[in-house]
Amino acid sequence: MVKIITSMLCALLLSFFGFPNAQAKAYVEVNSLKSTLTNLSHLESKQVVAIDTNKKRKLAKDSIAADTILGKNTAFNHQFKINRDSLRVSSSRGVPNLSLQQMLKGNVAGLYVQETTGEPGTEQSMIIQGTSAPIFTKKDIYNVQPAVYLNGVHLVQDNPFAYDVQKYDYNRIGPATNLLANIDIDNIQSIEVLKDPISLAKLGPNAANGAIWITTKAAKSGLREISLNSYVGIVPANNVQTVNGVFENNFRTPFYKKYATPANYDNYASFLRDSTNLDYFGKSNWNDLYYKNANIYGVNLGITGGNERANFRFYGTAVKNASNADETSLNKYNAYFAINMMPFKWMTVSSFLNAARMDRNRNKSLRDRFAEVRYLPDFSNPLSPNKDNYQLFLNEYSKVVDDNRNNLLNGSLALNLRLMPQLNFNTAVVFDYNEGLRDAFYPTTLMDGVNYVSGFFGFNQRFGLNNLLSYSYDLNKDHSFKFELGQSLQGDAYKYNYARGYNGNSDFIKINVVKGDIKNTDPGYLNAIENFYLFRYSDKMKNSLVSFFGTVKYNYKDLVSLGAVVRRDGSSNGQPNSRWITTPAFSADWNLKNQLLSKNKFFNELTIGAFWARSAKIFLDDRFGAGPQYRTEYGWNEEPTIPTFGGFQGISRSYNTGWVGYGVTLPYSDRLNISASSTMLNNKLSAAVTFYNRDDKNQLLNIPLSAESGYASIYKNGMEINNTGVDLTLTANVLQNEKAFSWTTAVNLNYNKNKLTALPGGLDELVIGDNKLKVGQSVGSYWLYTNNGIYNTAAEVPSNSGGKKLTFNGLALKAGDPKWVDYNGDFNITDADKQFVGDRMPKVTGGWINDFSYKNFDLNFHFFFALGQKAINQFDAGRYDFVNREVCK
Repeated sequence: MVKIITSMLCALLLSFFGFPNAQAKAYVEVNSLKSTLTNLSHLESKQVVAIDTNKKRKLAKDSIAADTILGKNTAFNHQFKINRDSLRVSSSRGVPNLSLQQMLKGNVAGLYVQETTGEPGTEQSMIIQGTSAPIFTKKDIYNVQPAVYLNGVHLVQDNPFAYDVQKYDYNRIGPATNLLANIDIDNIQSIEVLKDPISLAKLGPNAANGAIWITTKAAKSGLREISLNSYVGIVPANNVQTVNGVFENNFRTPFYKKYATPANYDNYASFLRDSTNLDYFGKSNWNDLYYKNANIYGVNLGITGGNERANFRFYGTAVKNASNADETSLNKYNAYFAINMMPFKWMTVSSFLNAARMDRNRNKSLRDRFAEVRYLPDFSNPLSPNKDNYQLFLNEYSKVVDDNRNNLLNGSLALNLRLMPQLNFNTAVVFDYNEGLRDAFYPTTLMDGVNYVSGFFGFNQRFGLNNLLSYSYDLNKDHSFKFELGQSLQGDAYKYNYARGYNGNSDFIKINVVKGDIKNTDPGYLNAIENFYLFRYSDKMKNSLVSFFGTVKYNYKDLVSLGAVVRRDGSSNGQPNSRWITTPAFSADWNLKNQLLSKNKFFNELTIGAFWARSAKIFLDDRFGAGPQYRTEYGWNEEPTIPTFGGFQGISRSYNTGWVGYGVTLPYSDRLNISASSTMLNNKLSAAVTFYNRDDKNQLLNIPLSAESGYASIYKNGMEINNTGVDLTLTANVLQNEKAFSWTTAVNLNYNKNKLTALPGGLDELVIGDNKLKVGQSVGSYWLYTNNGIYNTAAEVPSNSGGKKLTFNGLALKAGDPKWVDYNGDFNITDADKQFVGDRMPKVTGGWINDFSYKNFDLNFHFFFALGQKAINQFDAGRYDFVNREVCK
């Protein structure tokens, strides 16, 4: 017999200022086999939700019991609990979220997701329970990301070393696509966010910043199931209020009348001088071409079947996600296949293979384009706000080539041997590979007579071999033990080839054609053939991680559980005398319900626990394992990435990027969690609270040096950062009636306090560029001048007793200048007058989820928030600086 499941989805996505994603969804299931299959969808969609009724929970348990444990065979069953940190997959399936980050946003306490743009497929970041390092640049974000596992395969992400050859860090070179956008929610069984120290200790150094554990739907025995799901929708165009030159003139005029000098008037913007110029003073209707209705769709097919000795699952999907702005979109295609075989009762073979392709249409942003080409044309006249003129720009932009592609492949092959009733051995080979390609070309008409071409190819690959021997021993009915011994080997490789060229012979030649004869001994066989003036960059990095670990877990009845983990990890990115580090972990759980409240009818479950663990942290860059080294650094301030001198390749000491000496040791993290969880009122109400303290110690920091040393900076150990806070999750089954109306509501909250507790060398404070680190302050604090308005007249500028006017870095202030606060009273505004203001990271994050259901109809509302963070308004900062920007021209 075959079970066939089909579904249709209608979704309305609402956006409010401050509430970016309030979701209202109606989900209707249509079944071609009438009443015999009406409950199957509930088995799939509800089994990972902790708030289900008892009846649904039993059905879910039966459904899982029939599955072959694919996740266990590849993941070594680290005994991660399905806890309150699990994503409500049933609710998420009804929303066309594109990436893993969007699926998790606002759903899990302590997980902060940041999306800097609404463009589909762009990179997004996740931070669990506070940042463990300063985040001053895009490159810094990579150091604080959690590990992501798919069926036990640690997914490899882009390495930030490509930023070393970039002048600007708005986007990483290459396609810069979010690799976690290939996760498809309809093929997911569960997603768990791991934050407790004992679980992270079992995963080792990879999970020092937390971990996200994804389990796909498993191959299973029983009736063959065929599921077909699809959705189609429209992202409506935004209604925006546009302005033209009249508005800009009215904005500037009061400032000019009050503060302008004749020189300022002479430099007045040329495009605003003539009010009869319809290009800038006519219709402002560019939004008609920029904002458009965008179609989105998704379709997937799943087939599952087999028997107890061999079963399989196939899944394929095609998705288009689009934005209503700038014709940006992402197309992705996934194919997944899993098979389990049991040739003998004591042997199970499991495998899966997951492949994906992503194609991204990027924005036409001037900033992103200029950052890529490193060439700034004449900015005297901006793009006209008139639709007809903007169309002329789009016509020229149609000559642009900007192809962005990503191919991904990951999988595993696992063998599970039950050697004895209590003795089990598991071995698995896991791998992950992804590659990114970008071809770009900009014609002379967009570049002041100079065209541009670039090509990028890069890959990230990871190979792993994991072995686990586990033994269970029951001393008697009250006392039981479980022992595990494990070993893992992980090898990573990262590589990119990047070339950019200028001033080609023709706009019809949009690729860099080279001689390409590798048999030719001429070192210039990669030079362009009478075409672009070319710059080439290439880098490759390899690193390995070897781990040994042992665990023991003791249970006394169903009352008390004690556990311990000891690891020995070695990283090739560490220096020879400090590549290995030993880390312990301990846990204790006490079931208060069974011990003290067995007859209490209010509590269904009540458990408290304490966990402590130390985890090693490995460097993302291999340069720290080599000690003193040579690099290719021949650039200067305006062009820091030139790899040659006088046209010849060469090497030099790391004068610009920082000295790496001997004695660099691996950093580590200490975590302490105290938690309590409970279900009450016949499982209608559940609550979980966790108090945590994390100290990230012995971290490496690039400290500025004096110019006399010859080096810009030096890397030193010794930075320590503390994060303390609380996670709270509350879930209530307000109404539960399978045949009528049901309502479930859930709230999650996190409060986090970040503090720098130590700097290398015992320093109390340290200035790095425009940022400052100070012991006792948050590493996310801004370091800024304080402004109290504008000086209306020169007489308002204060003077000291000697008649000296207040200065800014030695320059006398005058009418029209900002009123900077002189905190130290020396009548000279300098860095000494800057103050710590605001924080880049929020203090409180959370979400509120409401699920309403009536028979086969679901309606969901999801609100998420981040409070207490600040952001610098660069747009207004630049807008009010129009006088200085025009003088510079």
